[in-house]
Amino acid sequence: MKRFVLLVAVICLVLSMSSNVWAWGAKELENEKIAVNFAREVERGGYKIVNTQELKKWLDEKKPMLLIDTMPYEASYKKEHIPSAVQMEFPIPEMTSIDDKKKAELEKLLGPDKNRLIVFYCGFTTCTRSHNGAMWAVKLGYKNVYRYPAGIKGWKEAEYPVGKIDK
Repeated sequence: MKRFVLLVAVICLVLSMSSNVWAWGAKELENEKIAVNFAREVERGGYKIVNTQELKKWLDEKKPMLLIDTMPYEASYKKEHIPSAVQMEFPIPEMTSIDDKKKAELEKLLGPDKNRLIVFYCGFTTCTRSHNGAMWAVKLGYKNVYRYPAGIKGWKEAEYPVGKIDK
């Protein structure tokens, strides 16, 4: 009986270890998929990226920049956004074209200085709203365009302050 219990215990241990290895591999494959997709977006978009600590430093230093939250106003920006960010919503699917109204709105927001530091962000790394904003800013001739991929979720995870609109 003791041998049977020991055998069952060993089998359970081996199965649990193999399932952990499989789950670990699956998670890494998912991470790879996200990383490759992100790298391809950056390449297609022609913009640069900034991480959470760099963006926080820029804001603390009061580096002149236009910070744009690309999330919906009511559902997101109004509830929480990075302080000093302005809002302009972009869609989630990659924008292969831009209509004249959206183009004019974006150009007005970005202003005439094509060398201005501009940073776009959205909700989290796999959100593509910020990709669309940054990509179209580059297509319109802006040269100093960044995407902050961690978005508001990463900003909050770093325990940095958020702005809210109480109206």
